[in-house]
Amino acid sequence: MSVKVCILRTAGTNCDVETAFAFEKAGAEAEFVHINRLLEGEASLTNYQILAIPGGFTYGDDIAAGKILANELRCGLGDMLREFIEAGGSILGICNGFQVLAKTGLLPWPSAESTQSVTLTINDSAKFEDRWVYLAAPESRCIFTAGVSGMYLPVAHAEGKFVAADDVVDEIRRNEQVVFRYVNESGKPAGYPYNPNGSVDDIAGICDSTGRILGLMPHPERHVLGYQHPRWTREGARAEGDGMAIFTNAVSYYR
Repeated sequence: MSVKVCILRTAGTNCDVETAFAFEKAGAEAEFVHINRLLEGEASLTNYQILAIPGGFTYGDDIAAGKILANELRCGLGDMLREFIEAGGSILGICNGFQVLAKTGLLPWPSAESTQSVTLTINDSAKFEDRWVYLAAPESRCIFTAGVSGMYLPVAHAEGKFVAADDVVDEIRRNEQVVFRYVNESGKPAGYPYNPNGSVDDIAGICDSTGRILGLMPHPERHVLGYQHPRWTREGARAEGDGMAIFTNAVSYYR
């Protein structure tokens, strides 16, 4: 079976090529689709199993990171997105894509009202954080992380601090929707710089209640090859990078 991925693009998207490469390496067919093609009816999500919202700085992060694209999706494509999800489609939002999913209300609980209950805001350091981080992957319902216990991935963001009310965080935990947490080299919770942004409960990524919508701040598409690891010349290159598992799992789910 051919698994087709829609790589969403708009002004300011800049990780689309890497995301497409990762999905194609996993065996999928990736197509770049500008949001205007969806808004104008020239393209439809019904042709795809997976929607990927890549990293970048859509619309220059005006107002807030991901806010304008989130409004376009919520107001212009809300029905299409709900039908796509109800039909069994999956969504992967990376960095700016995670910010978009949070601000559309698709994470952590998609609803007809698209009510926003979580956000990603300015890092505690008040600066752009560009570094590699260790991630723990607790048991969750997420289809993208089957068999994954941890990862080593880069982050590159200024607004990556995950924030939500205590009761929302509690429910996400209870429902096994926390997909990634920032940890240190030993896999233990730690402060800055291991948690690069000050996220509540060290949360780096969450999924929805179906496990088919994943948003994460670190960039798995930037570590799909062994030699993309920053220490590969000293430690040796592995067959593939940690992030590759996310794309392989997504494609395998539909096969």
